[in-house]
Amino acid sequence: MVDSHRLLKEMKEYAESENVPIMMDEGINFLTNFILKKHVKSVLEIGTAIGYSAIQMALVDPNVVVTTIERDEVRYLEALKNVKAFGLEDRITLIYNDAFDVSLSDKFDMIFIDAAKAQNKKLFEMFEKNLEKNGFIITDNLKFHGLVSKKEEEIKSRNLRGLVRKIKDYIEFLKTNTKYETEFFDVGDGISVSTKK
Repeated sequence: MVDSHRLLKEMKEYAESENVPIMMDEGINFLTNFILKKHVKSVLEIGTAIGYSAIQMALVDPNVVVTTIERDEVRYLEALKNVKAFGLEDRITLIYNDAFDVSLSDKFDMIFIDAAKAQNKKLFEMFEKNLEKNGFIITDNLKFHGLVSKKEEEIKSRNLRGLVRKIKDYIEFLKTNTKYETEFFDVGDGISVSTKK
């Protein structure tokens, strides 16, 4: 029997020590409850990191299948190892590639964007064709550690200012996108849920 609790704890410790960004507990709880409540059965995740959120999503229900994309080799290999440890190889498909070089024909109930923040809009537009009718696109990190609510001049680094600007543009894109109904949740590091109309 897999000791999920212990393995997840070890993954969190690894993420902290190796400086790998994984979802905050509050965000993960929101995500897993959402999957349960909306009867989501297939998920496309963009940005696997070490597999933490993919594993948590798959653990929600034995019928949930996850396809997840990661371009960093070290993280991808770590994710593979973690998926094996949980015995979830038959339900989690890992793709080692840059998301922009991946072409999928499958349709998913939910797409979860948790990759390079500056690319949110491009990723949304690129993969929305893979969304089932009435499906959901969820994006994490929209508060970006509280920086999105700060005034631009309060952010010292130019790179960070540029990134925050892109996140703000993305939020605006979601608000004005008439094909989706988007709700924003002040959970974890800020989450949006866009429902296909």
